[in-house]
Amino acid sequence: MNILIINSGSSSIKYQLIKMPSKKVICVGSIERIGSTDAISNYKTDANKVEKIYEIASHKAGLERITSLLLDAEIGVLKSTEDIDAIGHRVVHGGADYTETTLIDEEVKSKIKKLSTLAPLHNPANLQGIVMAEEIFTTAKQVVVFDTAFHGTVPVKAKKYALPNELYENDGIHAYGFHGTSHKYVSEKANEYLHKENTKLISIHLGNGCSITAIKDGKSIDHSMGFAPSNGLIMGTRSGDIDHSFIYYMVNTLGYSLDDVNELLNKKSGMLGLTGFNDLRDIEEEASNGNANCILALEMNAYRIRKCIGAYTATMNGLDAIIFTAGIGENSSLMRQLVCKDMGYFNFQLDDSKNDLRSKKIREINTTDSKVKILVIPTNEELEIAKQVYELLN
Repeated sequence: MNILIINSGSSSIKYQLIKMPSKKVICVGSIERIGSTDAISNYKTDANKVEKIYEIASHKAGLERITSLLLDAEIGVLKSTEDIDAIGHRVVHGGADYTETTLIDEEVKSKIKKLSTLAPLHNPANLQGIVMAEEIFTTAKQVVVFDTAFHGTVPVKAKKYALPNELYENDGIHAYGFHGTSHKYVSEKANEYLHKENTKLISIHLGNGCSITAIKDGKSIDHSMGFAPSNGLIMGTRSGDIDHSFIYYMVNTLGYSLDDVNELLNKKSGMLGLTGFNDLRDIEEEASNGNANCILALEMNAYRIRKCIGAYTATMNGLDAIIFTAGIGENSSLMRQLVCKDMGYFNFQLDDSKNDLRSKKIREINTTDSKVKILVIPTNEELEIAKQVYELLN
């Protein structure tokens, strides 16, 4: 079965064509920096590797570019769109209705659209990917995997807000959690690596979107994001945690509309608001050149992560390993160094020489005498989605 995975993020699209159940990757690619004039398109097969820079203004344009590569007469891997049996879509917010992998129909698309108000950077792009895929791959089954599903095990005491009970009971207002596909994948890989099932793990997903999860015995028990994927850690353009009184102050005193505040918190804050740059690679370069705003932003980012590590270690009453994953977590030795700085009380110690090494495999970057493992585990949300799609259809 040929399964095409489309993983639309807030500023990127990752995709893989995977043959199941063998898990053979036929092609893999990504488009980064969507919405800019220097978007990066990567495409790789066993025979070809192509990287080019384009102006890609939208997710729709990005998906059109991906399709042209897959069908290209010289480097493509498809003779026809009918070669695809199923398409697995990552959707960020499934709300209270969707906690399992689901076949897509009009009702599902309507719910995804409705939930866009809670995930404005993601669900619209996810839905656009579904609509485009339906138009292009007309014979393929369309399946959705929700990022919120993995966090269905978070106990009520952790996910419920201190609000009137009817909002929880009647309206489903509580913390849902996100990046679940990634956290699930890397935590399972960590358990395999540690040769243990009963573990206490902290998974740190750092990309343009960032989140951290406490995972006990393979189950999510707490998570930094909440009702929508906007709070918790500092992100590329999202503020993360703020005092909600700030919203009233912005509206009532400074004259902002609610739409203006929403735009500010989701698209103009985070590392972009602190530094003027959205890409961590640019921020690290500027910091190395002495840019004070960039230096402070990196320190703030790491500080927020370290606070969560302390809280989740207390929540689980112990810690076996922390996991760095996703684009920044896997590739930024500087961010890992800042996060692990002065954490000896928690019994883990970073090995700087191991931290500086680059690899696409699971690796330890802790010292030999560190009681807690520090793992870098490349996430593979696409493979996790393919597994769930294959299981549903078979």
